[in-house]
Parts: sequence; structure tokens; C-alpha cells
Amino acid sequence: MSRIILNSLEIQAESGEPALTERLCQWDKDNLGARIWQRDGTVWLKDPQLAESTPELSNRLGWLELPEIMSTAVAELDEFVAEVIALDFTRVVVLGMGGSSLIAEVWDKIFGESEDFLPVTILDSTHPAAVARIAETGDLETTLFLVSSKSGGTLETFSFFNYFYHQLSLLKENPGQNFIAITDPGSKLETLALERGFRKTFSSPSEVGGRYSALTWFGLLPAALLGLSVRDLLLRARAMMAACAPGVRVADNPALQLGAFLGEMERVGRDKLTLVLSPRLQPFAVWLEQLIAESTGKKGCGLVPVIVDEDDVLPFLDKHKEPAKDRFYLFLRLRDDENSALDSARARIQALAEPSALITIGEMADLAQEIWRFELATAAAGAVLGINPFDQPDVEAAKIGARQAMLSWQESGALPKLERLVDDVDIKISGSQHFKGINDLKTGLKTFIEEAVPGDYIALLVYLPQTRSLDMALQRVQKNLQHACRVPVMIGYGPRFLHSTGQLHKGDGNHGLFLQISCASGWDLPLPGSDYSFATLIAAQAQGDYQALLKAGRRILALELPTANINKVLQSLPDHE
Repeated sequence: MSRIILNSLEIQAESGEPALTERLCQWDKDNLGARIWQRDGTVWLKDPQLAESTPELSNRLGWLELPEIMSTAVAELDEFVAEVIALDFTRVVVLGMGGSSLIAEVWDKIFGESEDFLPVTILDSTHPAAVARIAETGDLETTLFLVSSKSGGTLETFSFFNYFYHQLSLLKENPGQNFIAITDPGSKLETLALERGFRKTFSSPSEVGGRYSALTWFGLLPAALLGLSVRDLLLRARAMMAACAPGVRVADNPALQLGAFLGEMERVGRDKLTLVLSPRLQPFAVWLEQLIAESTGKKGCGLVPVIVDEDDVLPFLDKHKEPAKDRFYLFLRLRDDENSALDSARARIQALAEPSALITIGEMADLAQEIWRFELATAAAGAVLGINPFDQPDVEAAKIGARQAMLSWQESGALPKLERLVDDVDIKISGSQHFKGINDLKTGLKTFIEEAVPGDYIALLVYLPQTRSLDMALQRVQKNLQHACRVPVMIGYGPRFLHSTGQLHKGDGNHGLFLQISCASGWDLPLPGSDYSFATLIAAQAQGDYQALLKAGRRILALELPTANINKVLQSLPDHE
């Protein structure tokens, strides 16, 4: 491989330049770069006693050395992949949620499988249709399942495993040989893997949190199975790691520069981070979304990552004349990508003196540099905001709500009935007190739109099986809402977003406006060994998130449709054209 060239970073802060310069100078005086490497918790929490009593600030920074540590495992990984291919497996399915599966999706969507390697599919939806699709689109006997869970106790992951283990047990005597565990040492999953005769268990470093685990087995094993050179990826990550070594001045440190920019933008009220990526890099945005939202969205602050197509930036600016004062922009551009739309959008942003950053990526594999850069940058942004970027204190709220709903199911055979604003055979609508008095979908959506004010964002919380046609329909909903409300709109599929942006939704300064969309599944899949089904599980998760948002005082409108077709929602929205 030729000499690795570091991806470049250009920042235009304009009015925020003095604060950014002051921050970088102060970090140099404070020796912040070296202190992060030393696991000094006072980087994030100034009170030494509080920092010392917060274990994540010292025992969740193992990702710093991962490019070097994992390099020693490349030979083992290559040997295992060769063994799997020789056994005539035909595909790989990752069973996981959030940080345990998102990076595998990035590798698959950006690179796909190389010749003589294996396709990788990700299952991170508990909707029965999504689970059934895995069983129907390939031979289970030649499918290798990666059961991915750091904690080893993720409900969704265990549900997926139980279903497919049961299906395989009907087909072969040793179903465990179709499963690989990726988990922390000593976890429940590690024990299960031993009991059920899994083909292999890969132990991930326990000092690396889920959303920082892309360069552990969670990301590297799927990459290797697709045919990517893990050695090459780690070398590129090591180049960024070396550029941010403890002795590097802050002004020369490309991750700390980005981290200071992210943090200072939030401090001046520009908390909507608009992500604009070259088309071939677009799948990387979902990984960035989780890392940034879950790490910063807590204690009343947080960066809201808004993923947009480059074609959407200029029409939005032209329609609304003046840019929103709560936004800033991050462009990720592939160096050889002749992208006039992205370049025109950035030129317009620069002409308007709006704060923005441009990262130019040399080659596709250089995304490994950005994984490491953004991990340190996000951690550094946490230092600006005075928060712990390694915990997720509000994620448990939705899980508690789901457990309570499931308890009701076990006791009475039915989930709790939500208080409805509209309840008929066509559609069921629930909502927070902000939406009292509506009596049909059209007035409900009109009231929802009128609730949005400058500084807000909208999140579409979609508990439906992800398909290409649904993606396109949701993008139309997104554009309609953005132009009607003049606020950014996020899209999240449930329950996966509960392990991602769900922390931000409950932990930020209450700037979110939430539209939950679900449907009563017309059919179901039983979950072996349980007294509930997948349809019950996803309905309980939607209810749990709804109740958690209500309890947090969030503005939420929940639509339960008769089918997964959202055309009725589209027809009830104003046309953005």
C-alpha cells in the first residue's frame, strides 16, 4: 500500500472564531490532549471527586489504542474468515442493535462483498416482517449468524438469537455451529455461547463502549467477512491516531480541532449539525449520528445530527432566504467525487458566512481514519460541554416502559391501552397535552406543524420494517415537514434508534417534536421460549418510548396506522412544493 495521506479538515467558524481560538489555546495550556490519553476524568468533569466517582471517564477510553491493539489480531481474523468460507457458508447475518451493528451496515452499504467473500445483512428490527425476511431470503443452514452484544444481555439480540436457533434446531443437530458471539468477557452471551456450542466467541475489550467499538471485533469481523482488508483499515486509523498522539499540539491535532468546533457551536446555540456527505459515503452518516447524538445529548444539551442529501441544501436556503441560526454544517467529501451539488451547497454556505467544516476523504478505506477522528472529536466536544460523553443515562427510560408494557401483557394478555385523541377503525392517534382536542389526522398534523418554532427539530420515530419504498416515502414526509415547519427533520427506525438518538430525545434541552408512526401488524411470528411474540415486543417498545417521552415532558404525536402504508400521512401533510 502507498503512503497514507491524512484526510484534510477545513473549518470556517466566522463569528465563532474567537471562541474557537481561545478554546484551542486553553486546551494547549491545560495539556488536554495528553490528559485524555492519561484517562484523566477531570477533562470532562472539573470536580476531581465527581470525576473519580464516575468510572466511565477512566474505564471507557480503550478505543484510543484500538488501531494498534487490534493489529495483533489480524492473522487470527484472516484465518477464521478463510475457515468460514471453506465451510461453504453463503451469507452472514448480524444480530445486534446500535453500536453492535451499525458499523457492519456501513461496511456493507459502502463496500459490499468482494468476490469469493460473503454478503452481510443486518437485523436490528423486532418487527415480525423484518425477522421473517431474513428467514425467507436465504438458506438458514448456510447462514452464519453474528450475535453481537457488548453487554451480552440486549433484549432484541437475544430475541433474534432464540428465534433463529430454534429454526435451525429443526434443520440440523448442531445449530450452534451457525453462530458466532461477539461480546464482552464474562457476559451472559459468552456463557450462552459455551452452553449452545457456538462456533466461536470473540471477546471485545470491556473498556470500549458500544458506540466507540467500530474498530473492535464488532466492526472488524463483518468487514473481514465482506472481504475488506482489516490490516489496511487499521493502518489508516493508526495514521489518524499518530496525528493526535499525546505530544501533538492542540492546534495541530485534527481530532481536537474538530471537537472544539463541535462543542463551541453547541455552546452558542448552533446545536443542529447538518451532515452533508458525498453519495458514496452517505451510509457512514448513520454511524456518525449515533456517536454524536448519544454521546452529547444529555443534561439539557446536545448536538442534533441531521442527515440531508446535498441536493436539499440549496433549495432549503433559497426558499427560506436567511439561514437558520441554530444550524451549522459538516461536509464529508470524497476527493475524486465530482459532485457539483455538494460543492455548490458548500460555496453557498461559505458565502453566507455560516459555520461549516469540510473533511476531504482520499479513498473509501480512509473512512477508518474518520472513525477514530470522530471518536476523539466527540469525546473532546463533551469536554467543552462539561458532560460525560461515554454514558447514556436516559436510554434506560424507554426500556423500563417496554418492560412495564410486557408485564401487563404477561398478566392480562394485552398491552396497556393508551389514552387516545382519535380512535377509530382507520387510525388511532395519541399525544401529549400539546395536542389535545384534535379529532382527525389532518387537524392532528396541522396542530403538530403549528407547534414547531425556531430552534426545534422534528424526529420521525418509525416502528415499521425498513424497505426501500418506505425509505422513499419517509423522505417525502421529511421534506414536507422541513418546508412546512422550517426546522430540521430526523428519521429513525425503531427500535434501533432507541440505542442511538433515543438518548438525545430525552436528554437534550427539550427542542424535539416527535411523530411516532406504527401499525398493528396483520400477522406475527412467535418467539420460541417466550410467552410473547415479535409483534407484541415491538408494540411494547413503541409504547415504552412513547411513555418515556411523555414523562420527559416532550411533545409527541403517535399515529397507529392500519397497515405499514404511510400514504395517508403523506396525503394529510401540506405539499412542500
